[in-house]
Amino acid sequence: MKKLSIFLLTLAVVVIILSACSSNDTKNTASANANGQDKVLQYQSTPGQVIYPELAEALGYLGNIKLEKVSDMVGGPESIQLTATGEIDFGWAFNGAIIKSYAQGVKIKSVVGAYGSDENTFVGFYVLEDSDIKTARDLIGKKIGVNILGAHAEFAIKQFLRDNGLTEDEIKQVELVVVPSASAEQILRAGQIDAAQLSGIAKDKALANGGIRPVFKDIDLFGEFTAGEFFFTEKYIKENPDTVKTFVEGVAKAIEWARTTPREEVIAKLEEIVSAREGNETTENLKYWKSTGIAEEGGAIAEKEFQVWIDWLVKNGELKEGQVKAEDLYTNEFNPYKK
Repeated sequence: MKKLSIFLLTLAVVVIILSACSSNDTKNTASANANGQDKVLQYQSTPGQVIYPELAEALGYLGNIKLEKVSDMVGGPESIQLTATGEIDFGWAFNGAIIKSYAQGVKIKSVVGAYGSDENTFVGFYVLEDSDIKTARDLIGKKIGVNILGAHAEFAIKQFLRDNGLTEDEIKQVELVVVPSASAEQILRAGQIDAAQLSGIAKDKALANGGIRPVFKDIDLFGEFTAGEFFFTEKYIKENPDTVKTFVEGVAKAIEWARTTPREEVIAKLEEIVSAREGNETTENLKYWKSTGIAEEGGAIAEKEFQVWIDWLVKNGELKEGQVKAEDLYTNEFNPYKK
C-alpha cells in the first residue's frame, strides 16, 4: 500500500511538471517538427480577401506547414510591429515602411513579394466625377482618405505633389485622413473627404458603381512594381530555415499559379477559400480580382524595389545616406524562381 501511494504521488508530480511545461511552451510543443522548427505559422488575415500564403496552403503548396490566423490586419506598420515582437510569425507591408522600421532597429527580412501594381492592379487616388479637383495644385487644403499613414499611399501622394511643383509648405496643406479601406468609397461619396485612395478589389468595385474618376495612379509615378513583401524576423529565419524555405517556395508557386491560371479559375478558388472560413465572410468582392500586381516571377525580390524608396527617404530627410542598404533588407535564397 505504501509503495502504491509513493507511485501515485510520483505520477502526480510528473503530470504537474508536464502540464507546466505544456502551458509555458504550448506553441513550440504543438508546432515544432523533429528538428525543432516551427510548423504552425501565426499571422493576420484580411476579411473577404485571400493573401498568397493562404492560397498556397489551399493549393497544397505548404507541405506540412499550417497557418493559424490570430487577428485581422490593420496595416503594414502594425504587421511589422507584431512580427518584431513575436506575436505573429510573418507579416507583410509596403517596402518603404519596411525600410523605415529597419532603420529604427527592427531586424526583419523580406523573403517574397506580397502585392504590387500593374496596369490591372494598382493604387489610385479618386474623386467624385463632378469634383473641381483636376490637378495636384487643386489638392491644397483638401482631405485625402488613406488606409494608413507612413505607407504606400503617403509616399505616392507626396511624390505626385512634388513632381507637379508643389513646395513642401504647400504639401503640408494637403491633409491625409485615415479611413478604413472597406469604407473609403462610401466616405468619399458622402463628401466627408475630397479624394480617396482605392486599390485592388475595392477600387474595381467602386469603379463599377460609377460616378468617380482618377486624379493619378501609383503606376503613373513609378511604373509597374512590387510594392510590398512578406517578411520574418532575422532571428526567426535563423532558427527556422527549413520552415521559411517551404513557406517561400509555396508562396512563390501560388503567385505563379495565380499569374498563369485563367482568371475565372483563380476567382473560383479564392471564393472557395473565403467561403470555408468561419464568420460568414462575403465573397462578393472577389469577382473583381484581376491580377497579382507582382512584378517579378514567383515574387522574387529585385533590389530596385527597395532602392527607390531608400533614395526617396534620403531625399525626404528621413534617412541618412548609407544608413540602410537594400541588400540587408531582403533575401532570395529560398525562392526557386530567383534569377
